[in-house]
Amino acid sequence: MLFSHRPFLFYLGARSCSRFASQIAAVAVGWQVYELTGSAFQLGMIGLVQFIPSALMVFVAGHVADRYDRRRVMALCQLAEALTSAYLALGTFGGWITVPGIFAAMVVLGLATGFESPAVAALLPSVVPEGEVQRGTAVSTGAAQIVTITGPAIGGFAYAAMPSLPYVLMALLWLLGALLAISIVRERPAGSQPSPSVKALFAGVSFVRHNPTILGTISLDLFAVLLGGAVALLPIYASDILHAGPWGLGLLRAAPAVGALLMTGVLTRFPIHARVGMRMFQAVIVFGLATVVFGLSTMMWLSLIALAVMGAADTVSVVIRFSLVQLATPDEMRGRVGAVNFLFINASNQLGQFESGITAALLGTVPAAVLGGVGTVAVALLWMKLFPSLRKVERLE
Repeated sequence: MLFSHRPFLFYLGARSCSRFASQIAAVAVGWQVYELTGSAFQLGMIGLVQFIPSALMVFVAGHVADRYDRRRVMALCQLAEALTSAYLALGTFGGWITVPGIFAAMVVLGLATGFESPAVAALLPSVVPEGEVQRGTAVSTGAAQIVTITGPAIGGFAYAAMPSLPYVLMALLWLLGALLAISIVRERPAGSQPSPSVKALFAGVSFVRHNPTILGTISLDLFAVLLGGAVALLPIYASDILHAGPWGLGLLRAAPAVGALLMTGVLTRFPIHARVGMRMFQAVIVFGLATVVFGLSTMMWLSLIALAVMGAADTVSVVIRFSLVQLATPDEMRGRVGAVNFLFINASNQLGQFESGITAALLGTVPAAVLGGVGTVAVALLWMKLFPSLRKVERLE
């Protein structure tokens, strides 16, 4: 039923096009900046110049997602991303693009992503059939994993063929995504629109703070990812511990996505119908234990299995967490709550990599990975005590 539902298919297509373009951008922009500067610091700045504007505007973005048509917000953001990609393509082809010009483009892409993400997240429950939010989330997550596996490779091949080509592909993908987004037909009407006020702007924070289930869900993700950021250490493992070289690094990076994709297939076929709160905690604990195994492993095959298990466990947690937050939030609040969730996820990913790097520098690579895994398990056990209502959640729909 889900795959014959046109609103969801258009939504999935628009979301996938946007993610595909983003994955291509990560490879093309990173390679071009390093080619122009030879500086690792400048590489790090790419993520920073995208994160800061999106973080500063996150509450405005959530308010926009609740006040205006989310399909139009999604389409306008993708149109802005397409135009920015065209600028990068023209500048690269003409040879006049500079690093400050690339960073300026990244600021625009960061802002567009910051406005697009809450709208995309809030739109999902209204484009799937009744009772299919969990399955729709699983399919969307699986599509994202396919993009994660294939997008960087396509971006790399395109850049090797012609440096401006990946930007052309990005522009086309975002244009197609905008067309699909504006073509979505919502079967359930949107909720009431919030009035433009400071109170309405920060209503998402207030709602999350006074809802223990949602607060526990979002904060669990923040601290679990913050401590379990061992993926940031993959280059060191591939080079110094597993002695696998660049090809091994490619396999290690792909392993979590492969595990996530396999788990997506399982959840699409067999959704979780009972004890979903406990299942989420169990998934986080498995993620932490698999991180410990990966941290201690000196064998390539065991490391790949551990990373695949991490990806599978994370998918279970993501599907339950996203579905729970969306279903526990009124439609008229989903954009602002989604903005808070977006901020937490971005912060955990960015700070998790930073934490792993600092810990590895101070204590060593293996202790950093192992301590991160142990910390993730400890957080899950502590959160089970702090948020009993979350632990007792029985069903999603």
